[in-house]
Amino acid sequence: MQEKYIDETKQGEAFAIAEKPENSKKLFLESYGCQMNFSDSEIVASILNEQGYNTTTKVEEADLILLNTCSIREKAEQTVRMRLSQFKNQKKENPSLTVGVLGCMAERLKTKFLEEEHLVDLVVGPDAYRDLPNLLKETEDGRDAINVILSKEETYADINPVRLGGNGVTAYVTITRGCDNMCTFCVVPFTRGRERSRDPHSILEECKELASNGYKEITLLGQNVDSYLWYGGGPKKDFAKASEMQKATAVDFAQLLDLVAKAVPEMRIRFSTSNPHDMTTSVFEMMVKHNNICKYVHLPVQSGSDRILELMNRQHTRQEYLDLIKKAKEIVPDISFSQDMIVGFCTETEEDHQDTLSLMREVEYDYGYMFAYSERPGTPAHKKMEDDIPADVKQRRLAEIIALQGELSRKRMAGYVGRNHEILIEGTSKKNENQWKGRNSQNAVCVFDKLEGQKVGDIVSVFVYDNTQGTLLGRTAE
Repeated sequence: MQEKYIDETKQGEAFAIAEKPENSKKLFLESYGCQMNFSDSEIVASILNEQGYNTTTKVEEADLILLNTCSIREKAEQTVRMRLSQFKNQKKENPSLTVGVLGCMAERLKTKFLEEEHLVDLVVGPDAYRDLPNLLKETEDGRDAINVILSKEETYADINPVRLGGNGVTAYVTITRGCDNMCTFCVVPFTRGRERSRDPHSILEECKELASNGYKEITLLGQNVDSYLWYGGGPKKDFAKASEMQKATAVDFAQLLDLVAKAVPEMRIRFSTSNPHDMTTSVFEMMVKHNNICKYVHLPVQSGSDRILELMNRQHTRQEYLDLIKKAKEIVPDISFSQDMIVGFCTETEEDHQDTLSLMREVEYDYGYMFAYSERPGTPAHKKMEDDIPADVKQRRLAEIIALQGELSRKRMAGYVGRNHEILIEGTSKKNENQWKGRNSQNAVCVFDKLEGQKVGDIVSVFVYDNTQGTLLGRTAE
């Protein structure tokens, strides 16, 4: 599945799992932002499920309200603040209600939430979810509770996440936490800490369990999956200090892909998110080696201008990125790519903007996530650079990039027409209850008429006869 972002102008998503009859308390857990947050919410639900909480999608019946938050853009924070103000009225009616903030905003705005604005009772950072039972006891005693300490070790490897919502077919498996890249526009290194990898044994066990429970596809998840490196534990930055034995037996991302593909040969495997300067050709070679590794990579570039890439500290040039794309297409001819793009970064000129448009034309992405630059407090860009591009210029450039991506998406979708594709049925089409929806290996969405005997979770050979900008139209192959 493509990396999931929630529309920042909308409310987050709340999910519920099967109830334990012995649990007496209700948890309302709402998630915002990237798929990493949704994965973390599954860890939180698992921890609290063992502490007597059943999940609910009805906020009015909750004993505990938790918002798992995102700091990546300003609108996301504004949305959460508005949501928290709504809960203030609910607390007046139910004084025993506990409200808490989890995730990236918790780490960044800890004192504001608790001491200045009095919006919440509980603030918990991304590495402190194990401490939730103790923190909840503090709130029961009438004290504000906070733990936003970032860890160099925590990966939650031993916690079996519950699966919130979902379709019972696709699932996410977290393999890394944190990020060392220090892109100047990004808050992630400050809100999620240093990069560390999860024990491959625990990853394989989780994948096998998902397979035994009927799941058909997994996405290996991390801020930067290509940076995965297991050498016995600890931050990636300390690998240079590892023993010779640790270095000799270390597992990198391509090797992990190999292990997972062999461990669950009947499951499709995807991964997100990748980083250009850490991506190696060995990953593409694994796609060729194993049919169950999908031929799709989400490869953020952020800008097509070398000058802007350097200001962003992206650690790759335009040509290095294009060379990587070219090499990937040589190794995996039917591979597809999607992008992240930021327009209107500090000092961006019209020439820089045209460089981005020309790079998009050269790569021909299937789709992308495109945003106007949003200055984030605490980042190097915020501290050292002026956000000097007028809002109307940002919006005009963003509109041009979105329009170009629309053209490219339609062209790419048209390239899938006229042949059969293996489509994993994920559910019923939202627009037509008589049609299935699913995706091919390249992550393109396909809809086709339901036939008797077909069910969610089946992989069906579908002939694609037409397309729209973002969807393939097909019928079950004869």
